[in-house]
Amino acid sequence: MGAPLQVDILTIFPRMLDSLLGESMLKRAIRNGVVRVRMINLRDYADDPHQTTDDRPYGGGPGMVMKPEPIFRAVAAVRGENTRVILMTPQGRPFRQAVTRELASAAHLVLICGHYEGVDERVRQALATDEISIGDYVLTNGVLAAAVVLDAVVRLLPGALGDETSAADESFSADLLEYPQYTRPPELQGLKVPEVLLSGNHAEIARWRREQSLARTRARRPDLLA
Repeated sequence: MGAPLQVDILTIFPRMLDSLLGESMLKRAIRNGVVRVRMINLRDYADDPHQTTDDRPYGGGPGMVMKPEPIFRAVAAVRGENTRVILMTPQGRPFRQAVTRELASAAHLVLICGHYEGVDERVRQALATDEISIGDYVLTNGVLAAAVVLDAVVRLLPGALGDETSAADESFSADLLEYPQYTRPPELQGLKVPEVLLSGNHAEIARWRREQSLARTRARRPDLLA
């Protein structure tokens, strides 16, 4: 196992992911040195006694906009030679499994989390090397989106999962939806596990799973096949 992936999350809500980082796969990955996660409080990089990180938008309009200066200072404090600075924004490129694999090969990720009406445009112009959206909807703040990116990326890192083959068989790993999964009991309320999965014939099981993945993808996400 190589050097751990360093992930810095820039936000005004640094405690928001405490429970996520202290449970399940992420907790294990951090404990085992697979990834290092720092929650960076943008208020620490404000230059006024009130630690102001937002202001009214020029030109008028509702809400507040994240000020650029604290973000510029925070990025400068953590940025290294191989850092990818990612702005979490609904206007970014869609977050797909291919993007997850791309980010999992990085050495250092900085995730900038916007809040309120977003961030000053100069952050995008001067700092961001990537802009990512996790979907066509708007969240209260970017920490929720950053959590999705963090979880999806870390599970691809060697040593993050108990079974290293798990990530290879999941939905989107081969641009297909995952095949149906079953466990005990073999029958429940008249619903039976397919006989092929009980046969012990691994070649037939692999063929069935491939067919099921294709059929499910064709029915639910034909865009993946296109």
